[in-house]
Amino acid sequence: MARYNPSSRKAEEFINDEEILATLAYAEENKNNEALVDEILEKARPRKTAQGSVCQGLTHREAAVLLACELPEKVEKMYQVAEEIKLAFYGNRIVMFAPLYLSNYCVNGCLYCPYHLKNKHITRKKLTQEEVRQEVIALQDMGHKRLAIEAGEDPVHNPLDYILECIQTIYSVNHKNGAIRRVNVNIAATTVENYRRLKEAGIGTYILFQETYHKQSYLELHPTGPKHDYDYHTEAMDRAMDGGIDDVGLGVLFGLERYKYEFAGLIMHAEHLEAVHGVGPHTISVPRVKPADDIDPDMFDNSIPDETFEKIIACIRLAVPYTGMIISTRESEKVRERALRLGISQISGASRTSVGGYTEEARPHDSEQFEVSDQRSLDEVVRWLMESGHIPSFCTACYREGRTGDRFMSLCKNGQILNCCHPNALMTLTEYLVDYASEETRRIGFALVDEELKKIPKEKVRAIAAQNITDIKNSNRRDFRF
Repeated sequence: MARYNPSSRKAEEFINDEEILATLAYAEENKNNEALVDEILEKARPRKTAQGSVCQGLTHREAAVLLACELPEKVEKMYQVAEEIKLAFYGNRIVMFAPLYLSNYCVNGCLYCPYHLKNKHITRKKLTQEEVRQEVIALQDMGHKRLAIEAGEDPVHNPLDYILECIQTIYSVNHKNGAIRRVNVNIAATTVENYRRLKEAGIGTYILFQETYHKQSYLELHPTGPKHDYDYHTEAMDRAMDGGIDDVGLGVLFGLERYKYEFAGLIMHAEHLEAVHGVGPHTISVPRVKPADDIDPDMFDNSIPDETFEKIIACIRLAVPYTGMIISTRESEKVRERALRLGISQISGASRTSVGGYTEEARPHDSEQFEVSDQRSLDEVVRWLMESGHIPSFCTACYREGRTGDRFMSLCKNGQILNCCHPNALMTLTEYLVDYASEETRRIGFALVDEELKKIPKEKVRAIAAQNITDIKNSNRRDFRF
């Protein structure tokens, strides 16, 4: 039997079933151990330093104890600490992005995804480069600057050369004052050489959801196709980092397997990346199984209620304090509002999960990957965020200034990243307000920017940001960044 080793490059050793089961047993035994829970929460809390705040994070066993804890006052304390951590490292900024679906051709047999090979009645489509261009223009006209491209796994219809050509097309489109400044990529596990080619194409984060860390369930849920290979899929992030991609994004699809098992595996994966590469995941996503063509979530018996979902989000933030956390339009406005307080730092807005969906006036449903719960426009989402006390940020500066991987994490861990993030968020929000916002959103936004400018601690930075914001309002000058 494989032994647990977070520094191993073998999936069965760094995501070790025996260790996960032992962790869950330990968590169950200690879930109402008040002294231990208090000790773990105290360890998780951010501590002030001369530069900013620092956090220790939690081990997978410590985090599992918190997730299992049933004491109401301790759970409430978890939420308070999670919000403290979120504010200490990400402030009240929420990064905005949108998914862009390139193709839904796929050779895999994933039981939870409508793109599976045996689904013969879904409309199959692959964007031409001109269609990619039109989709990008539609997204730019909304105000988006950051995309996450998605495609099924199909070596004939969606080879890597096609993905690379699409990335080149996306970056080449400059429409009015619009430009996509960061392209994140969510495509199937591949080789070190292919990851190197993606890096050379200028991608931001490479995202790959594990779906489930339970190997037997994984094999049953992926009965056919190359994705059936659990080890190859689970070890993909190591190959991506070997290929030079220093920002990677993890995630599981909650609802496929028992959530406590998935949570432990997710935190262990983050620990593995730290142990081997010296830098943890740039982002962690928390999708839940949702209805879609040919897919009924009720066929999976591990669905989780909103209250449990919130607890998972808070515990991830406590365990991996520096990671960006993403919640998509799979979730409703109500769920997303609560999640923002518990650790989420990135959200999608006005998403369409169908191939070619952004150029259609009405939301297409015949090729959606999943049902979108939050169907508000980007303007409505931006206004909602601001009215809730958040700063919608369209910033991509760190990626383009080379602050990625261990460089980003070191700045984040010592609190220095705030000196860049806050003014960058205000400048990119101003761009959005001037170029795309409705009158009411613009009014609320300009008032928010004026107030938030006062909170920039360094006088020189504050003065430069204020001047740049004035220039954005009074000219076509764009893309200022610290």
